[in-house]
Amino acid sequence: MKTFTVFAGFLAVHCLMAASATAAAEPPAGVPENYRLLYEQTFDNASALEGFVFTDPKAWKFAKTDQASALALAAQSKYKPPFRSPVNIALIADKAFGDFVLEADLVQTGREYGHRDMCLFFGFQDPAHFYYVHMATAADPNAHNVFIVNGAARTNFAAKTTKGVNWGLEIWHKVRLVRNAATGSIRVYFDDLKTPIMEAESKTFPSGAIGFGSFDDTGMVDNIRIWGPAVEPKKTPRFSAPKPPSSS
Repeated sequence: MKTFTVFAGFLAVHCLMAASATAAAEPPAGVPENYRLLYEQTFDNASALEGFVFTDPKAWKFAKTDQASALALAAQSKYKPPFRSPVNIALIADKAFGDFVLEADLVQTGREYGHRDMCLFFGFQDPAHFYYVHMATAADPNAHNVFIVNGAARTNFAAKTTKGVNWGLEIWHKVRLVRNAATGSIRVYFDDLKTPIMEAESKTFPSGAIGFGSFDDTGMVDNIRIWGPAVEPKKTPRFSAPKPPSSS
């Protein structure tokens, strides 16, 4: 009798663990069933920052608050891009994503103004060729849109946007970015993961690195998850350090 009880207990625990693992493996609503979890980062400790490539490592730090531990953009990066584009970028190192669904938690820690923003980067080839999503308080030609940097200053190309987003103060927001390389479809969600705040289309960069940051503000990133059919190991381009001023 005792042996049976122990076996039954073991079986119950085993089944519970298996069920939990199956549930964890299932993608959330809106993620295709054939996608698998390709990447996850919850920033449990400072060593997580070693998995990123920064425009300026000194501008980023590991932060721990009452609400979360996170990757924090705490200062303006000392970085000059080759063309007019964001200066604060943290790329997931050495991984290239084609089709994907990206989710992350973001909080904006800067002052309130029209261009107050946080950005998502994707299709990143090098510092002169990439896409980014700029989520800002108010939309205009240079804010709250999907942009491409293609050997020239950034250009917006979203077919649909909203009037902007309300970042609030010390409020974490769930964002989602959905990319289909074959169709060129790009959809962006903010808090409401059912109705996109931006829709765009481009096939210029079918795959590339994914990252986070801001044009010229501050903020934090946590709970990154990326689903897709596959991820390609690929060396992420490093950013050039700013050149010292000439003595002549």
